[in-house]
Amino acid sequence: MSAADRQAIRELIENWVVWRDAGDWERFATVWHPDGVMQATWFQGGYADFIDVSRQGWERGVRILHFLGGTSVDLAGARAIAQTKMTISQRAEVDGVLCDVVCTGRFFDFLEQRDERWGLVHRQPIYERDRIDPVEAGVSLRLDRERLGRFPEGYRHLAYLQSGLGYQVKADMPQLTGAAVESLYARGRAWLDGARDLAGAR
Repeated sequence: MSAADRQAIRELIENWVVWRDAGDWERFATVWHPDGVMQATWFQGGYADFIDVSRQGWERGVRILHFLGGTSVDLAGARAIAQTKMTISQRAEVDGVLCDVVCTGRFFDFLEQRDERWGLVHRQPIYERDRIDPVEAGVSLRLDRERLGRFPEGYRHLAYLQSGLGYQVKADMPQLTGAAVESLYARGRAWLDGARDLAGAR
């Protein structure tokens, strides 16, 4: 891998977070290729639709923020798989108590260089561990344990908050271990080997 490719991919990943979290939708659109797909707990679909619903949420005061850690990139010619450590944080009322949810995981990105430009073709987060805390110290929060237990362990508190806001949360997203993440890794290897069909990742 050339240093220039590594730098371009890292900048793309960083720009995704900075521009999305700032509501800079015009520049945010430039990190994707036209067929780019976004996966999240609360949304699965094309990047343009993702921008539309993110913008609508932004205008209603929804804030889903991200922070990045290290990145590992595997390159095969004009294709790459990047994994980036990240956290997702969201603040909202949960059962009448203002709370912060923080979820730790990785962005698993399928990227391609087209016309000398790297762009995102598919982004799939991996959800590893999360927690929920009241914003105000000393305030108690009593979660519905039965409802909480319906969601996958890696993102159950995030799903609890988001479902309480009316979102339909996808219940089979990749986590730290398990069949879903192993399937994702296999699709990543196939992408580097030249596969075109990413439908299995949707």
